[in-house]
Amino acid sequence: MMMVMTGVMSVPELGSTASTLAAAPNLSGMPADGRPTAVEQPIFLMTTAAQAISGFFVWTALLITCHQIYMHLRCYSCPNEQRYIVRILFIVPIYAVDSWLSLLFFTNDQYYVYFGTVRDCYEAFVIYNFLSLCYEYLGGESSIMSEIRGKPIESSCMYGTCCLWGKTYSIGFLRFCKQATLQFCVVKPLMAISTVILQAFGKYQDGDFDVTSGYLYVTIIYNISVSLALYALFLFYFATRELLSPYSPVLKFFMVKSVIFLSFWQGMLLAILEKCGAIPKIQSASVSVGEGTVAAGYQDFIICVEMFFAAIALRHAFTYKVYADKRLDAQGRCAPMKSISSSLKETMNPHDIVQDAIHNFSPAYQQYTQQSTLEHGPPWRNGSHIISRSHSNSGARDNEKTLLLSSDDEF
Repeated sequence: MMMVMTGVMSVPELGSTASTLAAAPNLSGMPADGRPTAVEQPIFLMTTAAQAISGFFVWTALLITCHQIYMHLRCYSCPNEQRYIVRILFIVPIYAVDSWLSLLFFTNDQYYVYFGTVRDCYEAFVIYNFLSLCYEYLGGESSIMSEIRGKPIESSCMYGTCCLWGKTYSIGFLRFCKQATLQFCVVKPLMAISTVILQAFGKYQDGDFDVTSGYLYVTIIYNISVSLALYALFLFYFATRELLSPYSPVLKFFMVKSVIFLSFWQGMLLAILEKCGAIPKIQSASVSVGEGTVAAGYQDFIICVEMFFAAIALRHAFTYKVYADKRLDAQGRCAPMKSISSSLKETMNPHDIVQDAIHNFSPAYQQYTQQSTLEHGPPWRNGSHIISRSHSNSGARDNEKTLLLSSDDEF
């Protein structure tokens, strides 16, 4: 009898043990069917290592570029050129700091859109300033026209000029180049503002090509606009590459195009990869981010690293050493700090951009070319219209004149 009861009592004990084992957590991470489960852990972008690595590259890039900007302002001997160079160089601090802050606030999926807006608006500004710098290298519109006017445009499918067969270089060609870059300065900020508005109403997600999502339409408009701007840059280089050869234009063109154009396609590719599931999503109950945020985070991290190499390349492409000897005064000293602050203030003054936009889009100026000069004289000379603006050079205030010449005149 005792043996029977012992046997009966042993059954529930075994069942209780089995129930306890079944209720215990799976410490190995493997369920009974042998299939692995997703373990909740932060992805790389959420770790301190990601923030430290990106921060190292960002601050190193800042030191390199800020020193270069300071030296350009200290050796501000050619304002017409260095004004645009300093504006171009500012792309590194803006891109680097913007991307790093976006990465630091990665877990808030709304912040990256706002940070990206600032970055996107400045890239349009850079394209315009680079083309304007090339104009200054060659002496302005009138000097360029005197060299290329009437020459046939070489037809080449490789260089994208096959559609221009039988045409010659004219003032209309230069107008197209400037207008194509200026339109991007307008379209890009508008698209950035539209992105913020669509994001606020839940109608924008990176990588979402659905017809009901704003991402599809913003991407299409942006692609058309940036492609037109970069195509105009390329056409201008194709027409003036021999004239620009003393200024080593290849590295300059490559840096501007790669920073702006490739960074966009890089972000677009990451968004598509996340949409396809190639980029792992966050598996954490404590953190919830929207679709496209992880891809944007990886884009920010990559840009932080890339800006270090961009700073080094831009240091060689836009060196300040060619202007250093021109700035030395009689005692062999460079500009004082007061002059440096004045040069920076002049550099960031957008007055020249407004004047250029008026000149290139106003119908009254379509048949006129600009010629910059530092000559002093009356406001009207030889029937030509002169627009005056001033800048600081070598501690003095000189009048820079923009002379409008008819395109039918001899140069």
